[in-house]
Amino acid sequence: MKSETEDNTQMCYNKIETDSDDIAEQSRDDKSRPYVCTVCNKSFTTKRNLNVHRERHTGKNLYSCTLCKKRCSCQSALCNHMNVHTGKYKCAECGRCCRTVTELKIHRRSHSGEKPFECEVCGKRFTTSGNLVDHSRIHSGEKPYNCHVCGKAFRKSGSLQSHVRVHTGDKPYKCSQCNKCFSGSSGLQRHRRSHTGERTFECSVCNKRFTRSCHLVVHSRIHTGEKPYKCHMCDKVFNQSATLKNHMSVHTNRRPHQCSYCGMQFYRKAYLKGHVRIHTGAKPYSCRHCSDRFTWINQLKTHLLESHNEGTWLTCQICQKKFSHSGDLKRHLLQHKGVKQYVCKQCPKGFYTAAQLKSHQLVHSNIKQFCCGLCGKNFKCKVSVIMHFKSCSDKLEFSNV
Repeated sequence: MKSETEDNTQMCYNKIETDSDDIAEQSRDDKSRPYVCTVCNKSFTTKRNLNVHRERHTGKNLYSCTLCKKRCSCQSALCNHMNVHTGKYKCAECGRCCRTVTELKIHRRSHSGEKPFECEVCGKRFTTSGNLVDHSRIHSGEKPYNCHVCGKAFRKSGSLQSHVRVHTGDKPYKCSQCNKCFSGSSGLQRHRRSHTGERTFECSVCNKRFTRSCHLVVHSRIHTGEKPYKCHMCDKVFNQSATLKNHMSVHTNRRPHQCSYCGMQFYRKAYLKGHVRIHTGAKPYSCRHCSDRFTWINQLKTHLLESHNEGTWLTCQICQKKFSHSGDLKRHLLQHKGVKQYVCKQCPKGFYTAAQLKSHQLVHSNIKQFCCGLCGKNFKCKVSVIMHFKSCSDKLEFSNV
């Protein structure tokens, strides 16, 4: 006897399979695409494909899945989606269900490690030709997808689609366990792992496991020493593109994000978000095993290792001291080498890291850039204002009793 899911999808199996949620096309070849969407600037080879794509913006004639309420812009895309529920294209190794045989073939490469597509500039290899094209735009600087609202440009069409939802506020992807909503399916997929604790990507050197493949790629560079991202102004190299992007702010000295409590300015919004917790006392990171909560994710990781034996300790091969974070181990190794490569220009004192030197240089300066948001007192060092803020808040709380 056929199941309800099989009945819903039987009519779809003879349809031509596509590899996306609609028939929107990616500009990853040399085909002419004269038909352009006026909403998101996506281009198409035929007018029919453009018309079908437009329905995603208008919300008309969308096909909804009866099992999970996902909406598709055409029937063939819905048929492909239904394959996820029926398990027609299921990975034998991890059980993941794919929409098409092509998607399953590409997914299997995550297990085999096969990467048949190589970048001619830097030699980096990829599992799909589309990922190679997206990567090549890092070297060329090409960003062909422009937001029609704010003009921001993107290398990937998917990034533009997710960005447009910032303006519309649309978050169509909802977690079935906690009802949290997301603007993209990838965000929901990553979030689900916070409930399951699933870490499918494992380092072949130290066996550390990760929830995302990109995190594993970055982690592997700790072992290989690879630093593929280079600053064109000072030739400093980095193992992540995001780190290089943050570094560029050092040259421009641009700090557009300001704390409303103390006025301190930051290069990145994420740094400001973390800083504000000093003032609010927020602890957004909770342990899945107990009731403990933490201000910083590094505190949670250390807690999981020490209290619940979850995670992997990083061990110094010289003195066997253990660390919960690679950055701490890296700084520790500098002490064994005895190399203090960061020397103050105003005194002979040397330091192991640039951050230590930067903190020290405030001693020679009269600038007090850290301000207590409660009493307005200024300080030279961040650690000083943190210690003061705690005592200041205690005094105010006592005085209000």
